[in-house]
Amino acid sequence: MRYDSFAKELAAQNIFVYGNDHRGHGETAKMANSYGYFSDERGFEKVFQDMRTLTTIMENEHPGVPIFLFGHSMGSFLSRRYIQLFGNKLSGVVLCGTGGNPGIMGKIGIMIASREKKKNGSKTPSPLLNKLTFGSFNKAFRPNRTEFDWLSRDERQVDKYIEDPMCGGIFSTGFFFDFLSGLETVHNKKNMRSVPLDLPIFLISGTKDPVGGKNGKGVLEAFESFKQVGIKDVSYKLYEDSRHELLNEINKDEVQRDIINWINNHF
Repeated sequence: MRYDSFAKELAAQNIFVYGNDHRGHGETAKMANSYGYFSDERGFEKVFQDMRTLTTIMENEHPGVPIFLFGHSMGSFLSRRYIQLFGNKLSGVVLCGTGGNPGIMGKIGIMIASREKKKNGSKTPSPLLNKLTFGSFNKAFRPNRTEFDWLSRDERQVDKYIEDPMCGGIFSTGFFFDFLSGLETVHNKKNMRSVPLDLPIFLISGTKDPVGGKNGKGVLEAFESFKQVGIKDVSYKLYEDSRHELLNEINKDEVQRDIINWINNHF
């Protein structure tokens, strides 16, 4: 697991940790032979419903214990949908490596994904959509050592990512259609207003994270959107020069400390 050190640090602070193995990712994908694919229908919805199932397990195993949700990258967008529907089940949420509303580019991506689904099938990898979504992420780091320099300044972590057969592959047309459609749902203003106003939210990102945009532009957009709908306790921190995977960055100790302090302050 790429986040073992973070989980161990939380456990050392007497914080129980549960990891969600998303559909199309990790061991779940390996068992189902469905890498980079969510579901035949309503994939995005099924993934965050899986998250709700895990929360129910946690509630049953630790009744009355406050539950905090940590969502990174794709998980941050799933978490943003999760809190629109089930935010009242949580004591707080940390959104790491998130971004802003893709707007018209997102709509174009949905159209392309829909066309590719009909032409090639939902489970077919899509190099075109991969290039359109992730292709520009490394531009800011030229001359780059690898295709994934945008992940972290820690070269060892980048190499571990590249060497992991469950990382870095090209996702399916179905995934891109589900995910981009899910982003539209997440950014729908009516849905945004359904987040509990008293739910504490902490956004963290690196200033060099391409998912969050230049200097965290998309992160600040997300922060402002939460403020506009009336969230009472929403804050953010941008880490100078850090890239996408904050938990695998050279300043990961600082990041972990900030997350743990925030959780402890919101018990």
